[in-house]
Amino acid sequence: MTRTEPAGTALGDDFHLYDTTLRDGAQREGISYSVADKLAVARLLDELGVGFIEGGWPGALPKDTEFFARVAAGELQLKHAALVAFGSTRRAGVAAEEDQQVRALLDSRAPVVTLVAKSDRRHIERALRADVDEACAMVADTVTFLVSEGRRVFLDAEHFFDGYAFDPDTSLRVLDAGATAGADVLVLCDTNGGQLPLGIADTVREVRDRTGFRLGIHCQDDTSCAVANTVAAVQAGVTHVQCTANGYGERAGNADLFAVTGNLVTKLGMEVLPTGGAAELTRVSHALAEIANIAPYSHQAYVGASAFAHKAGLHASAIKVDPLLYNHIDPSSVGNDMRVLVTEMAGRASLELKGRELGVDLAGRPEALTSAVHKVKRLEAEGWSFEAADASLELLLRREVGGEQAEALAVPPFLLESYRVVLDHRADGVVSSEATVKVHVAGQRVIATAEGNGPVHALDAALRQALSPHLSWLDSVELADYKVRILPGHPGTDAVTRVLVETSDGEREWTTVGVHGNIVEASWLALCDALVHKSMRVDSPACV
Repeated sequence: MTRTEPAGTALGDDFHLYDTTLRDGAQREGISYSVADKLAVARLLDELGVGFIEGGWPGALPKDTEFFARVAAGELQLKHAALVAFGSTRRAGVAAEEDQQVRALLDSRAPVVTLVAKSDRRHIERALRADVDEACAMVADTVTFLVSEGRRVFLDAEHFFDGYAFDPDTSLRVLDAGATAGADVLVLCDTNGGQLPLGIADTVREVRDRTGFRLGIHCQDDTSCAVANTVAAVQAGVTHVQCTANGYGERAGNADLFAVTGNLVTKLGMEVLPTGGAAELTRVSHALAEIANIAPYSHQAYVGASAFAHKAGLHASAIKVDPLLYNHIDPSSVGNDMRVLVTEMAGRASLELKGRELGVDLAGRPEALTSAVHKVKRLEAEGWSFEAADASLELLLRREVGGEQAEALAVPPFLLESYRVVLDHRADGVVSSEATVKVHVAGQRVIATAEGNGPVHALDAALRQALSPHLSWLDSVELADYKVRILPGHPGTDAVTRVLVETSDGEREWTTVGVHGNIVEASWLALCDALVHKSMRVDSPACV
């Protein structure tokens, strides 16, 4: 049968960026992809430009079988990647062409097959209950059969590093069986994730020198070294790396596709993605996190929201001169942004840079800048946090600057006269809240009462009821997230409550903060800031 040439050759075949999110990554606790999810993940990975996408184990898992069937029916058109089916070698004592699991790999119609084979003699004898000769025959027979059917075959040598340390000859025999039968790449797997970078590099070099085979690497993250181990293996000579999006995987996870790619592109100068692909790393990382229903890790290398966030005033002073003085790369090269965080550690440079980011010009206004720095530090000492509340910080800075920049805040959208919240706990266990607000808006005194499932919900509902007839934009504004933290007080003082409110108008999101000894008042302060910030953007486009 004529060999099927896979897609994914836009960058040539010299180096393989191989993703196994849909199989190995799906083994992470808490992830359960639907078939539609799997199709969406594959599309994003293909947009990024990876060379190979492992779609799952057809024949072993019904959802994976359906996924490959839907791909074959035309639901997924790949531009850059080749689709890979994962499976095991034939069973002991069964011919490859008669093994139903092997037949399922062919039925998937994937142009590439990755076979997993045990390469540790202890696993061969105790788990497979076979001898080394039979294990090698299982590899050779299955590879030979699949190649004869036109499939490109990669061999995952499971537990290779542990097995090689215990009995190197057996591990090399397994590799040789695959290579001789026609496997294109022999992938050395750190299945237990216990290796360290120098050991990985030494073993890869030794195996490369002894065999001359084309080698790949697959690392688990149990020592928190999966990315480092993968990069070390590349530097030692492997030309095929297996990763998962955001490091998803069982136990501690796998080598993170985005960190590995970021290192290969920016540190080793390797063109492993199509032109412009590196700039999509952050977007794709976050999109894949949404599909997995896992919050993006803010401190993730290269693509995390905090990857290029600076808090210390010393850093900000240097960044003001040259951003690269405290950034190891230009954040935009991986689709990310630099941020300056404003906290009690902030100095004048930090606040000036943050103001520039928010569109507030503090340059040439030394008095306003000094006043703002003192105010931020005082508020932070009282429990306020502007690190994640850019909208509240922007309001503070505009008020401190005064002049033209404060005009949009001169007339707030409403003024509070009073509010009251009542909690009702009935005998049947039902708890409800009722809030009444008295506000002045558009020259009128308005009183509104509303119920809610909690005091903050009721207060928000009452405020909306009062303001909606007078603020045309209010219907588009909704509470997106609400976070509460109880902060210990100083000696001799009570604890205080900090509330962060994230608000959305369908086009953008902004976060405000409120702090008070009473959770309702802290919530009120954050809610008011959210509406004032929106009103400022509506009434003064120059502030946008």
